[in-house]
Amino acid sequence: MKHTHLFTIVAFSLALMACGGASQNKDTDSMKNSQETTGQELTLTQEWDKVFPKSDKVDHRKVTFKNRYGITLAADLYTPKDATGKLAALAVSGPFGAVKEQSSGLYAQHMAERGFLTVAFDPSYTGESAGEPRRTASPDINTEDFLAAVDFLTTLDNVDPERIGIIGICGFGGMAINAAAIDPRIKATVASTMYDMSRVAKEGYFGSTDSREARMEQRKALAEARTKIARTGDYGRVGGVVDPLPEDAPFFVKDYHDYYKTQRGYHPRSGNSTDGWNLIGTQSFLNQPLLCFADEIETPVLLIHGEKAHSRYFSEGAFEKMTGTNPKGKSMTIGNKEIMIIPGAVHTDLYDDLNGKIPYDKLEAFFRANLK
Repeated sequence: MKHTHLFTIVAFSLALMACGGASQNKDTDSMKNSQETTGQELTLTQEWDKVFPKSDKVDHRKVTFKNRYGITLAADLYTPKDATGKLAALAVSGPFGAVKEQSSGLYAQHMAERGFLTVAFDPSYTGESAGEPRRTASPDINTEDFLAAVDFLTTLDNVDPERIGIIGICGFGGMAINAAAIDPRIKATVASTMYDMSRVAKEGYFGSTDSREARMEQRKALAEARTKIARTGDYGRVGGVVDPLPEDAPFFVKDYHDYYKTQRGYHPRSGNSTDGWNLIGTQSFLNQPLLCFADEIETPVLLIHGEKAHSRYFSEGAFEKMTGTNPKGKSMTIGNKEIMIIPGAVHTDLYDDLNGKIPYDKLEAFFRANLK
């Protein structure tokens, strides 16, 4: 199906759900070989299938744990080689629609090289984690996924349960902040290149659909989709990053394509690399705002965003919610809340190491200072 808009929000196919013109051959072939988990029977790939090289400085193994909804999550555990004693630990997830073989695993491995025990997990209904129907998201369940990862870390003999932090990337930055607002066991939080998925659902990009009428149109579309699904049992798919890339695509669509649809970041279990979400998979973000209690977080929070990222206003909005001050493109610290703006960086520069923009030294210093 063709669409007049290159990057539309269709039935809550949010953030990375570019519509129309997808390359059917590439996505279909990839899904055949994806080994994506279905239901509660996990399919865990034992060979190294990440989009980044394996480090010889850390030990790696697959682990699983359950959240409070009974959904089994699949994760990669990274431990510094020859580590002794109780370690500070980090749970990592995101971006929204990605899998642990992409950015979250990269962050987790880097932080393990720097002495932290880390776990990068696939959210519920995604990748190798369980949950039906596939490719579903929820502000509550995905926040719970972070809390379940913290639960898991507290059970490990080599983890100090008083020194646990989290890292949320892109759409899971908002989930990480929501998790920090509800769980004081989380002693420090980083949100990198953050998206507030509930805000973009409610108002569109830059407030472009922020009206009662526009939201009602979305509700009607979702209601129609639900009726069709109830009758057919087919959840369908919508979104995935547009491929091939139209000549007149705006930069931020090109930015996503450059990561998710190329060797740089493509992974067959990633909805952003393949065919997106199920038709009603992100419905609940419309009226469940993520950052309601961000101003009540007492523990340290670090927001990291690119100066030239189209999404920078999400991190600025989160910082303003927590501190009462909008940084307006400047790095700033107020109390134990900090925003770091990376000069010249675009949104996906903080997904990988291609352009050397992820400030790992800053991440290490932040967690060492606050997980002690």
